Amino acid sequence: MGDPSVPIEESPDEGWVTGLTGAPAPEVRKVLAEAEADREFWDEVMRAHCGGGRESYAQIRAPFELYAMARLLKPRHVVEVGVSSGVSSSAFLRAIQRNGTGVLHSIDLPTPQKGARFDAGTDSPVALPPGHRSGWAVPPSVRAGWDLRIGSSRDLLPPLVGELPEIGIFLHDSLHTFEHATFEFTTVAPKVPVGGVVVADNCNWLDHALEAFAPRLGGTVRFRRGFDLGGVRRTSPSP
Repeated sequence: MGDPSVPIEESPDEGWVTGLTGAPAPEVRKVLAEAEADREFWDEVMRAHCGGGRESYAQIRAPFELYAMARLLKPRHVVEVGVSSGVSSSAFLRAIQRNGTGVLHSIDLPTPQKGARFDAGTDSPVALPPGHRSGWAVPPSVRAGWDLRIGSSRDLLPPLVGELPEIGIFLHDSLHTFEHATFEFTTVAPKVPVGGVVVADNCNWLDHALEAFAPRLGGTVRFRRGFDLGGVRRTSPSP
Protein backbone atom coordinates (compact mmCIF):
# COMPACT_ATOMS: atom_id res chain seq x y z
CA MET A 1 0.00 0.00 0.00
CA GLY A 2 3.00 2.29 -0.33
CA ASP A 3 3.87 4.81 2.40
CA PRO A 4 2.54 3.30 5.65
CA SER A 5 1.29 6.71 6.77
CA VAL A 6 -1.04 6.89 3.76
CA PRO A 7 -3.86 4.31 3.63
CA ILE A 8 -4.65 4.75 -0.08
CA GLU A 9 -2.53 4.91 -3.20
CA GLU A 10 -4.38 7.85 -4.74
CA SER A 11 -7.16 10.31 -3.98
CA PRO A 12 -10.68 8.88 -3.55
CA ASP A 13 -12.97 8.67 -6.58
CA GLU A 14 -15.93 10.83 -5.57
CA GLY A 15 -17.83 10.15 -8.81
CA TRP A 16 -17.62 6.40 -8.33
CA VAL A 17 -19.19 6.62 -4.88
CA THR A 18 -21.85 9.04 -6.11
CA GLY A 19 -22.81 6.76 -8.99
CA LEU A 20 -23.05 3.62 -6.86
CA THR A 21 -24.89 5.12 -3.89
CA GLY A 22 -27.08 7.69 -5.60
CA ALA A 23 -26.15 10.17 -2.87
CA PRO A 24 -25.77 13.88 -3.67
CA ALA A 25 -22.20 14.93 -4.39
CA PRO A 26 -21.95 17.22 -1.34
CA GLU A 27 -22.84 14.32 0.97
CA VAL A 28 -20.28 12.09 -0.74
CA ARG A 29 -17.58 14.74 -0.34
CA LYS A 30 -18.50 15.15 3.32
CA VAL A 31 -18.07 11.48 4.23
CA LEU A 32 -14.90 11.12 2.15
CA ALA A 33 -13.44 14.10 4.00
CA GLU A 34 -14.53 12.49 7.25
CA ALA A 35 -12.58 9.35 6.33
CA GLU A 36 -9.48 11.29 5.30
CA ALA A 37 -9.55 13.27 8.55
CA ASP A 38 -9.63 10.09 10.63
CA ARG A 39 -5.83 9.98 10.78
CA GLU A 40 -5.45 8.33 14.17
CA PHE A 41 -7.56 5.36 13.09
CA TRP A 42 -5.80 4.82 9.77
CA ASP A 43 -2.37 5.34 11.31
CA GLU A 44 -3.22 2.49 13.67
CA VAL A 45 -4.04 0.27 10.66
CA MET A 46 -0.75 1.21 9.02
CA ARG A 47 1.28 0.64 12.19
CA ALA A 48 -0.16 -2.87 12.37
CA HIS A 49 1.00 -3.50 8.79
CA CYS A 50 4.49 -2.29 9.63
CA GLY A 51 4.54 -4.51 12.71
CA GLY A 52 3.64 -7.47 10.54
CA GLY A 53 6.45 -6.74 8.09
CA ARG A 54 4.12 -5.31 5.46
CA GLU A 55 5.32 -1.74 5.02
CA SER A 56 4.24 -2.02 1.40
CA TYR A 57 1.21 -4.24 1.00
CA ALA A 58 -1.01 -5.34 -1.87
CA GLN A 59 -4.51 -4.54 -0.65
CA ILE A 60 -7.73 -3.00 -1.85
CA ARG A 61 -7.15 0.53 -3.15
CA ALA A 62 -10.35 2.17 -2.01
CA PRO A 63 -10.84 1.98 1.76
CA PHE A 64 -12.18 5.53 1.90
CA GLU A 65 -14.72 4.82 -0.84
CA LEU A 66 -15.90 1.66 0.93
CA TYR A 67 -16.20 3.65 4.14
CA ALA A 68 -18.22 6.30 2.32
CA MET A 69 -20.57 3.73 0.76
CA ALA A 70 -21.31 2.21 4.14
CA ARG A 71 -21.80 5.61 5.75
CA LEU A 72 -24.20 6.74 3.02
CA LEU A 73 -26.20 3.53 2.53
CA LYS A 74 -26.27 2.61 6.24
CA PRO A 75 -26.72 -1.11 5.46
CA ARG A 76 -28.01 -3.47 8.12
CA HIS A 77 -25.64 -6.14 6.80
CA VAL A 78 -22.39 -5.92 4.85
CA VAL A 79 -20.78 -9.10 3.49
CA GLU A 80 -17.21 -9.36 2.23
CA VAL A 81 -15.33 -12.39 0.97
CA GLY A 82 -11.58 -11.94 1.27
CA VAL A 83 -10.09 -10.32 4.37
CA SER A 84 -6.31 -10.83 4.54
CA SER A 85 -4.96 -8.10 6.85
CA GLY A 86 -8.32 -6.37 7.01
CA VAL A 87 -8.05 -3.02 5.21
CA SER A 88 -11.53 -3.27 3.68
CA SER A 89 -12.83 -4.76 6.93
CA SER A 90 -11.47 -1.76 8.84
CA ALA A 91 -13.22 0.65 6.49
CA PHE A 92 -16.56 -1.10 6.81
CA LEU A 93 -16.29 -1.55 10.58
CA ARG A 94 -15.36 2.09 11.14
CA ALA A 95 -18.37 3.22 9.08
CA ILE A 96 -20.68 0.84 10.95
CA GLN A 97 -19.35 2.16 14.24
CA ARG A 98 -20.03 5.73 13.16
CA ASN A 99 -23.49 4.80 11.85
CA GLY A 100 -24.37 3.20 15.15
CA THR A 101 -26.03 0.30 13.34
CA GLY A 102 -25.15 -2.62 11.08
CA VAL A 103 -23.01 -5.78 11.08
CA LEU A 104 -20.03 -6.78 8.95
CA HIS A 105 -19.92 -10.45 7.99
CA SER A 106 -16.53 -11.51 6.59
CA ILE A 107 -15.33 -14.77 5.08
CA ASP A 108 -11.65 -15.50 4.56
CA LEU A 109 -9.64 -18.50 3.41
CA PRO A 110 -6.18 -17.45 4.58
CA THR A 111 -2.93 -18.22 2.82
CA PRO A 112 -0.04 -18.55 5.30
CA GLN A 113 3.36 -17.06 4.59
CA LYS A 114 5.82 -19.83 3.70
CA GLY A 115 8.76 -18.75 5.83
CA ALA A 116 9.75 -16.47 8.66
CA ARG A 117 10.20 -13.55 6.27
CA PHE A 118 7.99 -12.49 3.39
CA ASP A 119 9.37 -13.47 -0.01
CA ALA A 120 7.77 -11.57 -2.89
CA GLY A 121 8.95 -14.28 -5.28
CA THR A 122 7.19 -17.20 -3.58
CA ASP A 123 4.58 -15.79 -1.19
CA SER A 124 1.13 -14.56 -2.12
CA PRO A 125 0.96 -10.77 -1.69
CA VAL A 126 -1.88 -11.33 0.81
CA ALA A 127 -0.18 -14.14 2.78
CA LEU A 128 -0.58 -13.96 6.55
CA PRO A 129 2.65 -13.33 8.51
CA PRO A 130 3.59 -16.05 11.03
CA GLY A 131 1.51 -15.84 14.18
CA HIS A 132 -1.15 -13.65 12.55
CA ARG A 133 -4.78 -14.36 11.75
CA SER A 134 -7.17 -12.99 9.15
CA GLY A 135 -7.93 -9.36 9.88
CA TRP A 136 -4.77 -8.85 11.92
CA ALA A 137 -4.55 -5.13 11.10
CA VAL A 138 -8.13 -4.28 12.13
CA PRO A 139 -8.01 -1.95 15.17
CA PRO A 140 -9.48 -3.46 18.36
CA SER A 141 -11.73 -0.41 18.75
CA VAL A 142 -13.99 -1.54 15.87
CA ARG A 143 -13.91 -5.32 16.29
CA ALA A 144 -16.95 -5.64 18.57
CA GLY A 145 -19.75 -7.48 16.80
CA TRP A 146 -17.61 -8.40 13.78
CA ASP A 147 -18.77 -11.73 12.30
CA LEU A 148 -15.54 -13.24 10.90
CA ARG A 149 -15.77 -16.76 9.47
CA ILE A 150 -12.74 -18.76 8.33
CA GLY A 151 -13.06 -21.12 5.39
CA SER A 152 -14.03 -21.29 1.73
CA SER A 153 -16.87 -19.11 0.47
CA ARG A 154 -18.10 -22.18 -1.40
CA ASP A 155 -18.89 -23.69 1.98
CA LEU A 156 -19.63 -20.64 4.10
CA LEU A 157 -21.34 -18.09 1.85
CA PRO A 158 -24.60 -19.96 1.08
CA PRO A 159 -25.49 -20.61 4.75
CA LEU A 160 -24.49 -17.05 5.71
CA VAL A 161 -26.75 -15.60 3.00
CA GLY A 162 -29.53 -17.85 4.27
CA GLU A 163 -29.20 -16.29 7.73
CA LEU A 164 -29.51 -12.68 6.59
CA PRO A 165 -32.64 -10.71 5.73
CA GLU A 166 -30.73 -8.57 3.23
CA ILE A 167 -27.22 -7.59 2.12
CA GLY A 168 -26.80 -3.86 1.58
CA ILE A 169 -23.20 -4.09 0.38
CA PHE A 170 -21.30 -7.14 -0.92
CA LEU A 171 -17.57 -7.12 -1.68
CA HIS A 172 -15.85 -9.87 -3.68
CA ASP A 173 -12.11 -9.92 -3.03
CA SER A 174 -11.31 -13.64 -2.97
CA LEU A 175 -10.44 -16.07 -5.79
CA HIS A 176 -10.48 -13.86 -8.86
CA THR A 177 -11.86 -16.12 -11.59
CA PHE A 178 -15.01 -15.79 -13.68
CA GLU A 179 -16.50 -18.96 -12.25
CA HIS A 180 -15.81 -18.21 -8.60
CA ALA A 181 -16.84 -14.56 -8.74
CA THR A 182 -20.06 -15.53 -10.54
CA PHE A 183 -20.79 -18.08 -7.83
CA GLU A 184 -20.46 -15.42 -5.16
CA PHE A 185 -22.49 -12.82 -7.08
CA THR A 186 -25.38 -15.18 -7.81
CA THR A 187 -25.37 -16.50 -4.24
CA VAL A 188 -25.86 -13.06 -2.70
CA ALA A 189 -28.10 -11.60 -5.44
CA PRO A 190 -31.46 -12.66 -3.92
CA LYS A 191 -30.66 -10.73 -0.73
CA VAL A 192 -29.40 -7.50 -2.32
CA PRO A 193 -32.21 -4.90 -2.01
CA VAL A 194 -32.97 -2.10 -4.43
CA GLY A 195 -30.26 0.46 -3.79
CA GLY A 196 -27.85 -2.22 -2.56
CA VAL A 197 -24.38 -2.48 -4.08
CA VAL A 198 -22.17 -5.36 -5.27
CA VAL A 199 -18.47 -4.50 -5.54
CA ALA A 200 -15.57 -6.57 -6.91
CA ASP A 201 -11.84 -5.97 -6.69
CA ASN A 202 -9.40 -6.96 -9.45
CA CYS A 203 -12.09 -6.92 -12.12
CA ASN A 204 -9.38 -7.12 -14.76
CA TRP A 205 -8.86 -10.75 -13.67
CA LEU A 206 -12.55 -11.73 -13.71
CA ASP A 207 -13.10 -12.02 -17.47
CA HIS A 208 -16.07 -9.62 -17.27
CA ALA A 209 -17.90 -11.61 -14.60
CA LEU A 210 -19.31 -8.46 -12.99
CA GLU A 211 -20.53 -7.12 -16.33
CA ALA A 212 -22.24 -10.44 -17.08
CA PHE A 213 -23.94 -10.36 -13.67
CA ALA A 214 -25.00 -6.70 -13.65
CA PRO A 215 -28.24 -7.14 -15.67
CA ARG A 216 -29.56 -9.38 -12.90
CA LEU A 217 -29.55 -6.30 -10.65
CA GLY A 218 -30.93 -4.07 -13.38
CA GLY A 219 -27.83 -1.91 -13.22
CA THR A 220 -24.61 -1.24 -15.08
CA VAL A 221 -21.05 -1.61 -13.86
CA ARG A 222 -19.17 1.47 -12.78
CA PHE A 223 -15.40 1.27 -12.53
CA ARG A 224 -13.17 3.20 -10.17
CA ARG A 225 -10.71 5.12 -12.33
CA GLY A 226 -10.15 2.28 -14.73
CA PHE A 227 -10.80 -1.42 -14.75
CA ASP A 228 -9.55 -2.66 -11.40
CA LEU A 229 -12.36 -2.07 -8.92
CA GLY A 230 -15.96 -2.18 -10.10
CA GLY A 231 -19.43 -2.01 -8.64
CA VAL A 232 -23.07 -2.27 -9.62
CA ARG A 233 -26.14 -0.89 -7.85
CA ARG A 234 -29.43 -2.80 -7.84
CA THR A 235 -32.09 -0.72 -9.54
CA SER A 236 -34.83 -3.31 -10.02
CA PRO A 237 -36.45 -5.75 -7.56
CA SER A 238 -35.20 -9.32 -7.36
CA PRO A 239 -37.26 -11.60 -9.65
